[in-house]
Amino acid sequence: MRIGIISDTHGSLSSWQKVMSTLFRDVDLIIHAGDLLYHGPRNPLPDNYQPRGVAEAVNSLTVPFVIAQGNCDAEVDQMMINWPLQAPYAFLQIENLRILVNHGHCLSAAEREAQAHRFKVQLFVFGHTHIPLLEKKEDIIYLNPGSPSLPKENWEPTAAFLENGVVRIIGIDSGNCLQEASLSL
Repeated sequence: MRIGIISDTHGSLSSWQKVMSTLFRDVDLIIHAGDLLYHGPRNPLPDNYQPRGVAEAVNSLTVPFVIAQGNCDAEVDQMMINWPLQAPYAFLQIENLRILVNHGHCLSAAEREAQAHRFKVQLFVFGHTHIPLLEKKEDIIYLNPGSPSLPKENWEPTAAFLENGVVRIIGIDSGNCLQEASLSL
């Protein structure tokens, strides 16, 4: 199974389309760590800002889509998309793999670790910072896929995927694997 992992798209239709047509073109599932449609008052407008277009693209997905509600996601966003905005967590179990997703704006690193242990997950996905992070601690991988539309700290636009037990953060423009780690299953 190939799982696409993304966060902080913030209504950029061109970023969404680029990820879907390249990195996620053959995924079986998409996990989104929040901030799907709205750019938020602290962010600049992303390129090709079209929240309605992103909502239509999400609604036309032919693969399952799981999203944890971000701090910029609102009740009106749920009215636009046909997938549930899950809050504060989205939880998935796929065979013996357990994944917890939370936007991350209200959790410290210690709180993420506590929740990962509480729910016995192997992968904890979060976003919010727009900065990619892939860290393995005690057989748990903590993943922030970064942002495809509003990257920070000189990162290129990024997203991630999980395939064959390996999590990879990919530079969307370069197509390069920027970081990778193997799950302990």
